[in-house]
Amino acid sequence: MDTKPVVLIMGPTGAGKTDLAIALAQRLPVEIVSVDSAMVYRCMDIGTGKPAPQVLAKFPHRLVDILDPIEAYSAGQFVRDALQSIHDIHARGRLPLLVGGTMLYFRALRQGLAELPEADAAVRAELDARAAQHGWPALHAELERIDPAAAARIQPNDGQRIQRALEVFRLSGRTLSDLHAATAVPDPSLSFHAYAWAPGDRERLYQSIETRFASMMQSGFLAEVRRLYERGDLHARLPAIRSVGYRQLWAHLEGEVSLDGAMRDAILATRHLARRQLVWLRADREVKWIDALESHAAAHMEREVASLCTQYDRVASVLNEARPRE
Repeated sequence: MDTKPVVLIMGPTGAGKTDLAIALAQRLPVEIVSVDSAMVYRCMDIGTGKPAPQVLAKFPHRLVDILDPIEAYSAGQFVRDALQSIHDIHARGRLPLLVGGTMLYFRALRQGLAELPEADAAVRAELDARAAQHGWPALHAELERIDPAAAARIQPNDGQRIQRALEVFRLSGRTLSDLHAATAVPDPSLSFHAYAWAPGDRERLYQSIETRFASMMQSGFLAEVRRLYERGDLHARLPAIRSVGYRQLWAHLEGEVSLDGAMRDAILATRHLARRQLVWLRADREVKWIDALESHAAAHMEREVASLCTQYDRVASVLNEARPRE
């Protein structure tokens, strides 16, 4: 029996994925599922690049505005929510279109989640002490010797992810990459068709990131962060507030940095995020690359998705024929 198709549009921040998804939803029988670890939060609109309310009313995005910023959201929760959304959309006779830049969520959905050891306070304290003495790049070099594949995906100063990868190896005796490779696919009834929507010119992407951030600031991004700050129950360690842009403006409101410094830090952090997203995409051998700057890129993407819509129609017909008659 054929599997049911699911379209994945993956790409770096600032590449125009959301606009592309809305354009496809205007012309094809698709429904959008957000794959964004920040868009899940309510009251975080400008800095996450959410579509305007009137756009969301016309083209609903599943997994947007489902949590308060004080709550945490995991890759495991995303997989459960995404699969429910995918099956609901298929049941409506439409094609799921998953769009976003949280690459861990995409991988968890397609490849499953590894059974990893729980955090160990003693091991983490030891790694923190070593990092304080030698720096995270030194521990990244250690990780590169142990697990080159994981090290290639992690920046030398990304202490949280370096620590977790080394902790997993210390506790389990197996690398993070090995444990991920041993996981089961969450739903074998689905076939994922992955596309990387990314500008071929990285400098153009960086320019887009700067322009986009300036537009966010003009639209009231600082006021949005200040409203969150003034709630009084949120803090800088929460996953929502650690989102790129929010973290830097929060530091400004805490008095740690000037507004100009926070803005520079936010743009730099966004560029680093885009680089990490591209590293993830380049490691994915099944993704089809589409240059977002190419003049016919949107038309190419539309043809690809239209073909999959036709394929799903055939699969749905086969499934309907296979159901027992009452």
